[in-house]
Amino acid sequence: MLSRRMTTSPAPPRIVPATLRDIPTIIQLAEGTWEPTYRFILSREQMEYMYRVIYTPAALKRQMAEQQHLFLLAYVDGQPAGYASFGPQPPTAPTEAAPTEYKLHKIYVLPTQQGQGLGLHLIEAVEDAARRAGAHTLDLNVNRYNPAISFYERRGFVRQREENVPIGPYFMNDYVMRKTL
Repeated sequence: MLSRRMTTSPAPPRIVPATLRDIPTIIQLAEGTWEPTYRFILSREQMEYMYRVIYTPAALKRQMAEQQHLFLLAYVDGQPAGYASFGPQPPTAPTEAAPTEYKLHKIYVLPTQQGQGLGLHLIEAVEDAARRAGAHTLDLNVNRYNPAISFYERRGFVRQREENVPIGPYFMNDYVMRKTL
């Protein structure tokens, strides 16, 4: 009798909304992704400054509680492997009832998990949540030297303009990209 070898594909990641209790997990993931993402783009001083501004427990709490950033955590085999944050843009017209423009603020995947589709799962989860909230577009900023630009373009994002974003004494030299949902 011939035995047939069963092949199984890896289980899809589990993507869940984060709460304030998940801030330590977000920080743990940021510690594993921030430096590898920016070491060839930014100076060490700028990386360290920006990390201190964005990833303290108080800063993350403010992003979640006051700035309406929604965080998603991705788990692979029960372990945290990536995260994304997104939220509504301020209304463009005073009479606009609900924001129709959303922004992807962050998306990071641990280097050991990259290339396996986790970023795709995260961005699809963000797009789906933004659509359910009534969004018609999803914007993001990406550093003009970040290789992830091609990932976003493959997902349907289009460069809208260049923007230099001040962060303390530094600037992020970004593209603003947009996708119609």
